[in-house]
Amino acid sequence: LQSNKTRPVAEQFDWVQSVDRLKVAQRLSEQRPAALPPLNICLQVNISAEPSKSGLLPEDVPPLAHEVARLPRLSLRGLMAIPEPGPGALAQHRAMAALFEALKAEGLPLDTLSLGMSADLEDAVMAGSTMVRVGSAIFGSRA
Repeated sequence: LQSNKTRPVAEQFDWVQSVDRLKVAQRLSEQRPAALPPLNICLQVNISAEPSKSGLLPEDVPPLAHEVARLPRLSLRGLMAIPEPGPGALAQHRAMAALFEALKAEGLPLDTLSLGMSADLEDAVMAGSTMVRVGSAIFGSRA
């Protein structure tokens, strides 16, 4: 999510799964209307360290998670990642689950681990994902 696009998101959505910078989180919190419940947030993690993907490296997640959890108009709900396809995907799912559990052990009240899409949802669920994104299974592949 680009910081210059936060206002319409803060005003119109209930969930954002792509927060990876404190500046974006702060803007979402400041721009969230008081009449609405806090905006549900998942931090985006680049679990595969792919240069083409956005997201935090795993070691950068804990400090940002604690900062975001203190923002008044946001509700930090969990983590989101898109593991690299292939034989290493299950290990990446498990690494995300371990990071999720470590953050919970630090006192963060997380309940959402968003892993997996249509092609890898079984591995994601086995690793502990509580939310999967199954767009192509429903709507078909992109043209």
